[in-house]
Amino acid sequence: MFKMIVFAMLIAVSVVATSAARQKGMFSGGDAYERFMGRWSREAAPILVKFAGVRDGEAVLDVGSGTGALTAAIAAAAPSSRIVGIDPAASYVAYARTRHPVERIRFEVGDAQLLRFADGSFDRTLSLLVLNFIPDRSKALGEMIRVTRAGGIVASAVWDYGQGMEMLRVFWDEAVALSPGADARDERHMPLCRKGELAELWRAHGLRDVSEAALTIRMRFSSFDDYWAPFLEQQGPAGDYVAALEAREREQLRLRLRRRLLGEGPDRPIELDARAWAVRGRVDRSKK
Repeated sequence: MFKMIVFAMLIAVSVVATSAARQKGMFSGGDAYERFMGRWSREAAPILVKFAGVRDGEAVLDVGSGTGALTAAIAAAAPSSRIVGIDPAASYVAYARTRHPVERIRFEVGDAQLLRFADGSFDRTLSLLVLNFIPDRSKALGEMIRVTRAGGIVASAVWDYGQGMEMLRVFWDEAVALSPGADARDERHMPLCRKGELAELWRAHGLRDVSEAALTIRMRFSSFDDYWAPFLEQQGPAGDYVAALEAREREQLRLRLRRRLLGEGPDRPIELDARAWAVRGRVDRSKK
């Protein structure tokens, strides 16, 4: 029995290590991420900043800052605020630093599950399109609350992968139609991407005045290649899936997607909607 327990534990550790290694590969290049998802993060970011009620002069933490889209939106809305962005990917941090070489904005390599900052260091803590990728989301939210002052705001947004994020919904629908086994990789199974899930997590952590809203943007692609090419850069779960396909399977998927988006007609611009669920809540330390 003891040997069986040890064996099961080793398997669990191996699975976690493999998952961590895969995720590290999925988020490995600033330029590649910008072409795949960063350009859309830049459109969603100002909406989250407004929803979170960021005010000029505040200290703001951007958790999972990636290539800096949310930090840039905060800086534009609050030009005298102090902003710190943390991300586990050193390549993303390096990319963001080159685009924000000012003293009041700082980017660091860091883990959302173990923030280095003192209690109550920030007026607001935000995260954009990242919380569902963090292994221990509850621990990360606990840390986000800890480093936010009493009465401060913690806010986040996650793509609605199941219904509202057409760019990826189209991709996974065709991938699964071509290979049913792809359903296990479909991002619609990710946590926190359905209406009410973020708000439930916020309330479970004792945040008050919790509010949820849908943030919607329109994605505009200049051509089919503008839609398809970023999937070849191995960024995110979809890019990771494409990279693992054989050349023949990859071409079959490309053709299915082209037919889905363009029919049998010539190439043309494509417009798709993208919805994220956002939540905000106020830190309450009165119960402690």
